[in-house]
Amino acid sequence: MSRHEFDLPETLPLFVLPGAVLMPRTRMPLNIFEPRYLQMVEDALRTPHRLIGMIQPIDENGEMLADVGSAGRIVGFSEQEDGRYMISLGQVSRFRLTGAEDGFHPYATGSVDWSGFEQDGKEGEDDPGWNRDNFLGLMRRFMDVHELSTDWDEAGDAEPELLVNSLAMALPLEIQDKQALLEAATLPERRALLEGLMEYDLRHGENEEVMQ
Repeated sequence: MSRHEFDLPETLPLFVLPGAVLMPRTRMPLNIFEPRYLQMVEDALRTPHRLIGMIQPIDENGEMLADVGSAGRIVGFSEQEDGRYMISLGQVSRFRLTGAEDGFHPYATGSVDWSGFEQDGKEGEDDPGWNRDNFLGLMRRFMDVHELSTDWDEAGDAEPELLVNSLAMALPLEIQDKQALLEAATLPERRALLEGLMEYDLRHGENEEVMQ
């Protein structure tokens, strides 16, 4: 079911998780074990849209939430023997949080505004400035420094949007950097920002080595 086959709700259950951003046209696996989020999944499954809003906290106490999050529809669900849920969220649209509250549920809910993110419900974006060789070279240097691994054959064949969005979700970046990537309006902007973040990280690491 696409986002066009159900009405986007005015409120969402909020899954508050630092470092977790759901990029346009991606999927996110989640291992659910906290009682409040087990209840959230059960409640979401009872709705026509089955949406959960992923959003980051922007303070150490987790009380202040980012202005922009991303809603995902539960497209995969399994219950484990120990009571955990394994779910998969398929991104539907980013949203702007207009209000959050703790009410009748054990989890937070939020009032949301969907306007400005219509592109999320359309086909994938193009990036005219994409240079695969340069991007993969930068990606390889970053992952080597951080001792990360990937399937390079798959990365070499991946569409630009899938590769950029997947890296934006998976790389070990600061919360504010992940949030900036989520809020980037277009794929070219997100790709340029991601390149800049990786380059800055590499330069910072080189400077630290020189100072030691």
